[in-house]
Amino acid sequence: MQELSELQNEITSCVRCPRLINHCRDVAIIKRRMYMDWVYWGKPVPSFGDPEAQILLLGLAPAAHGANRTGRMFTGDRSGDWVYKTLYKYGYARHGYSNSRCDGQKLHNVYITGAIHCAPPFNKPTPEELSNCSSYLIRELQLLKKLKVIIALGGIAFRTYLSLFSRLNLQPLSPKPQFGHNLKYQLGAGNWLIASYHPSQQNTQTGRLTEEMFGQVFQTAESLLL
Repeated sequence: MQELSELQNEITSCVRCPRLINHCRDVAIIKRRMYMDWVYWGKPVPSFGDPEAQILLLGLAPAAHGANRTGRMFTGDRSGDWVYKTLYKYGYARHGYSNSRCDGQKLHNVYITGAIHCAPPFNKPTPEELSNCSSYLIRELQLLKKLKVIIALGGIAFRTYLSLFSRLNLQPLSPKPQFGHNLKYQLGAGNWLIASYHPSQQNTQTGRLTEEMFGQVFQTAESLLL
């Protein structure tokens, strides 16, 4: 737990990607009209969750007016509403909402991180920015000793995880895993990767991802923990 805590401090003070750091700061100054009374976080967002977790949720990045505002992963935006509502339904969260770092939210058996920890312009990080942040993800994966299931939210998170195989001393999967909702891939003895559509408004408002479909991902995860 101490090492994870130190890693999160390192993440929040990171300045490896000037474009992202400047964007986070600019958004925190300009703000959105409905959040003018907020003091935005405006810097890299640390991971959040249970250090003893068996399930890892791997997202893409903090939202500019979500986690970049609140300072907690998937907190303060529509995607986060879906995530915490579902986590609560399946017994992984204290509340079915996450509004701020001070709302008393606590996770059980789930840890949330991102492919990158800064909000990227237009939600599009560059390959170099993803690479810069990958060392943090690798260290988290190594420190989370009880992980059994990685749930990748969206194609970028899915491909980011697969790109780390050699650095995690994992054998490449054959045939190469393809992204698709609720598809699962065995990584080794008792370890699994599950792909999920990202709970972005683009997916949830168009019906590409429904609450039932999102819940099925966690049902799959639970079945793999048995």
